Amino acid sequence: MPMPVPRLAALCLALAFAPAHARPPLPAPLEVAERYVSAADPRDELDSLATWTAPDGRTWLIVTGKSSHRLVVYDADTGERLREVGEEGAEPGRFRRPNGIAVDGDRLFVVERDNRRVQVLKLPQFRPLGTFGAELRSPYGIWLDATEPGELTAYVTDSFMYGERYDRVPPAAEMDQRVRRYRVRFDPDDTLHARYAGSFGETGEHALRIVESIAGDPAHDRLLIADEYRPASTLREYRFDGRATGRSLPPDSFAAEAEGVVLWRCGEGGYWITVDQLAPRTHFHLFERATLAPVASFAGRIASQTDGIALHAAPTRAFPHGALFAVHEDESVAAFDLGEVARALKLDPACAR
Repeated sequence: MPMPVPRLAALCLALAFAPAHARPPLPAPLEVAERYVSAADPRDELDSLATWTAPDGRTWLIVTGKSSHRLVVYDADTGERLREVGEEGAEPGRFRRPNGIAVDGDRLFVVERDNRRVQVLKLPQFRPLGTFGAELRSPYGIWLDATEPGELTAYVTDSFMYGERYDRVPPAAEMDQRVRRYRVRFDPDDTLHARYAGSFGETGEHALRIVESIAGDPAHDRLLIADEYRPASTLREYRFDGRATGRSLPPDSFAAEAEGVVLWRCGEGGYWITVDQLAPRTHFHLFERATLAPVASFAGRIASQTDGIALHAAPTRAFPHGALFAVHEDESVAAFDLGEVARALKLDPACAR
């Protein structure tokens, strides 16, 4: 969840946008138990996650720590905390309030809100390769699209706010800066080249007011972008060229804030998994990939107040059908077996193979 500076402002913002009356209850989610919840560490304020398969076959779960200004690396199969990377600073390899994170091959992209940049590091050494994003003002989320051989498009959400407490949404004329695009490529020696390709965002009824998470589906020319603005928090649909379709996920899908979003591909079909940031248990809502029709919801036994999620569809040592990883209470990470999710929710059998 975007946390304006200071932290107290986020609490004020949440209260200001809280609904005046309770929503009708959503259908109860099915329960799918977590495979594990890692040991808690309140120092980090964990937010977003990405996975990477190391040369030894071990799968890493790399998570941003906003308050500790570092990355935390877990064994994705067990939840064991392996190491921390970085510390507070603006120098290469250091971070200031890292938030969004994404992996492409052996390169790690980290969005830093307070350094106003995206930093790229080489895995597994976490060797700094460079930064981009001079236009960014208060960046949060990132999604990468391999647009052509050797080139990526990085979509970065920019949730800058105004006012002494950073609680005022920008005027309509500036809402077309909520998502920024960058064309990114690397030379054979890993030299980074990034070019700003403009921004987008609707300025009218379907404007993106408070943004963080973003994900895309090239097969359907679809970006889903979480708008956390209460009381109508949802995910809004945009095209890759930046045009708003005017479509959002169905009304009242989210009782709290719409947070993380990932695409679970199952053959030609699949599902969008979205986060409803509830307590005492997070609800994970699934929508059909092509139509965005609601399919089902589930909750773990423990996972609560989730921000980011990451989906690792490839088999690992502990998860033969892949896994969904979620932040729990900003202090831990939780893991769900995708095979168990598919069976419990009676999803497409292709998702459990």
